[in-house]
Amino acid sequence: MTQQATKKITILIVDDIPETRENLRKLLYFESDIEIVGMAADGRKAIEQAKKLQPDIVLMDINMPDMDGITASQEIGRVAPMSQIIMMSVQSEDVYLRRSMGVGARDFLIKPFTSDELSSSIHRVYETGAIRRVTAPPLSAADADMISGTAMPVRRPPSQGKLLMIYSPKGGTGCSLVASNLAIALAQVTSKKVALVDASLQFGDTDVLLNLQGNRTIADVADRIDELDTDLLNVLMSPHPSGIKVLAAPPTPVAGEAITIGSFKKVLAQLRKDFDYILLDTWSYLDDMILAAIDVSDRILVVMTPELPSIKSTKQFFDIAEALKFPIERLDLVLNKVFPRDGIRAERIENSLKHTILAQFDFEPRSIRESINQGSPLIMAEPNHPLSQGFLQLAEQEAVILEPQAEAVPEEAEPLPAERGRRTGLFGRLRK
Repeated sequence: MTQQATKKITILIVDDIPETRENLRKLLYFESDIEIVGMAADGRKAIEQAKKLQPDIVLMDINMPDMDGITASQEIGRVAPMSQIIMMSVQSEDVYLRRSMGVGARDFLIKPFTSDELSSSIHRVYETGAIRRVTAPPLSAADADMISGTAMPVRRPPSQGKLLMIYSPKGGTGCSLVASNLAIALAQVTSKKVALVDASLQFGDTDVLLNLQGNRTIADVADRIDELDTDLLNVLMSPHPSGIKVLAAPPTPVAGEAITIGSFKKVLAQLRKDFDYILLDTWSYLDDMILAAIDVSDRILVVMTPELPSIKSTKQFFDIAEALKFPIERLDLVLNKVFPRDGIRAERIENSLKHTILAQFDFEPRSIRESINQGSPLIMAEPNHPLSQGFLQLAEQEAVILEPQAEAVPEEAEPLPAERGRRTGLFGRLRK
């Protein structure tokens, strides 16, 4: 067994109450891959130990005498830049969350919490920081000054991430499966920051497909829309072992209905600032929310199956997209669930739609069913599977197609009135 495989996650516990420090130690006692390397009773001692031990994770209490956890975390970011901070507090107010994220904390646990919640947070934060630990260059003096706030930050021109909308005008085409696997493939082939947003606001299931247990969703982001920034978005998104970050759908249809179009577009705008690629998994109904996504998308990946109802619906969507003045050349067509010896051939579909099919995926019910039920994306569970290789090829194609548009930002469409009903919004715009 290699040294990397046996390495334990090292933990520094910081809390001013001895009983709390001991309770945390007991909660982690049976975690075979976690090792507590130090304990500190205040912020100053925490800084000293972090500098000496360079732990993977610092469990930091926010309220302590002499020096609080916020101040201590800021200094630890300078003396132990590879250490990840998990803040702990009995206070759940947003101001504590924002202050914690502002000094680089990667998660925020509200006391009391269970051993499973603590262990899950540690592993999630550790896995998220793994790429940073491997690829980060040595910290220079200038970088250290930047972290400590003594140097002026270098201003870089803002970049805009590319938004790829995954859409199917007909349900049951495997849109979410394509979106989740394609997001991971895009991260693999580009090594860039990729976000996957489940915009099926009523019945989204991306979290199930990716086996994500987090309880934060796009509804939480929308609730804090006036405070939305990089730090808040980072803590509200769920990291996936593949390296992508996921913004899950609301937990209930009622919560989904509460998200306004204005909030939705602000979320997408912030994501474009923070990620290189944003994949938007949507539902089949055309309403004002989907139209808002169309307005800001760089490209739309249309998923269909080789069946007459799907072909008819796709053709209708092409007509609508043209009426909405979305460039037809920015529509990419994917043919999914293809039976090699059955169904309508790809050539006939291309002739009917007068549009080239960018990718074609054969129907593999056993592999797909296992992937879905286990919450393990096929591209990770079976990387050599023909479908997995197909997702990688599609990701390479999309990366090449999107790259020339790196500096292009879609024009803002006319704001949609908040009081407009979703079912009337589409036809109102087509009549203009």
